[in-house]
Amino acid sequence: MSYQQHESTVVDDGACIGDSTKLWHFTHVCSGARIGSNCVLGQNVYIGGRVLIGDNVKVQNNVSIYDGVTLEDKVFCGPSVVFTNIINPRSAFSQKEKFSPTLIKEGASLGANSTIVCGNVVGRYAFVGAGSVVSSDVSNYALVVGAPAKQVGWMSEAGCKLDLPVQGDGWACCNTTGKKYQLVEGVLHQL
Repeated sequence: MSYQQHESTVVDDGACIGDSTKLWHFTHVCSGARIGSNCVLGQNVYIGGRVLIGDNVKVQNNVSIYDGVTLEDKVFCGPSVVFTNIINPRSAFSQKEKFSPTLIKEGASLGANSTIVCGNVVGRYAFVGAGSVVSSDVSNYALVVGAPAKQVGWMSEAGCKLDLPVQGDGWACCNTTGKKYQLVEGVLHQL
């Protein structure tokens, strides 16, 4: 076994877990799940059988990632992030064939207690504030907050808020890395 797991962790046969990944207390990984290398899954995490997780992903305590969710490389899920996979759930009617896929792109951060409604895409290096409810797609590098989540700014890859308008044109520099970003017609580009 090239990954580490706490003795209370359950990994079903058929799950694929990459090198140097760590699974902590009371985590359950279902058969068919694919988890990359160098990931950390905190206490009380559930990973469904049709979940894809890239490399270097951090999932904090009490997060359930249901079938149809994909987390690309370097995604961060704060404590108690909520994912859904059906738009109109009913207990009396099986709807497993109606799962709506959710994609969290490379480097995105999801704050504690945020909810990601299924069928949406959170863009590369986007930042979802704690307690926010994402009910529509989030642009690359966007900072969104609230319920429903609305864009209030832009973030660098390093997680620094950039001094740019939400819309319009301009450029800014990341205070951590010195990398430059340019906003052109409402789309942020790293230079």
